[in-house]
Amino acid sequence: MRIKSQADFYSGVMFTATGAAFAVGATSYNIGDGARMGPGYFPLMLGILLALLGAAVMFQSMVVETIDGDPIGKWAWKPLFFVIAANLAFGVLLGGLPSIGVPAMGMIIAIYALTIISSLAGEHFKLRDVLILSTILAAGSYVAFIWALKLQIQVWPTFISG
Repeated sequence: MRIKSQADFYSGVMFTATGAAFAVGATSYNIGDGARMGPGYFPLMLGILLALLGAAVMFQSMVVETIDGDPIGKWAWKPLFFVIAANLAFGVLLGGLPSIGVPAMGMIIAIYALTIISSLAGEHFKLRDVLILSTILAAGSYVAFIWALKLQIQVWPTFISG
């Protein structure tokens, strides 16, 4: 059997491996049953479904001929770097990093940093559009997490709110 779509095949491998890892990891928790679900029930079921989906995508990549069955291209290093850097910056700004003296800057500044840094991963960057998106995301996050769910997340830096 020959791989007819490399992109689909490797996507299936990724889904199957991730699903299997979650399913195996969930077994260290109490699974329970359908009527009395334990903390490992949902990750186990989700992992199994993800692994089955990945297997189906892998099978389809070997059976169905696709137009875009070309080999996978080079790694996109720039987007990979900026997306990972944006998530790291979000975590550090939201909670701070006391070991090196970085204070918690709060949710609003963390969201602005996340949006600005991750938007650098794309081909087109317009600061005005990114700031509009950041404002909408920050306002929506405030409404959802602070106002509606009443979560205790630091919203502003301590030197502003403190």
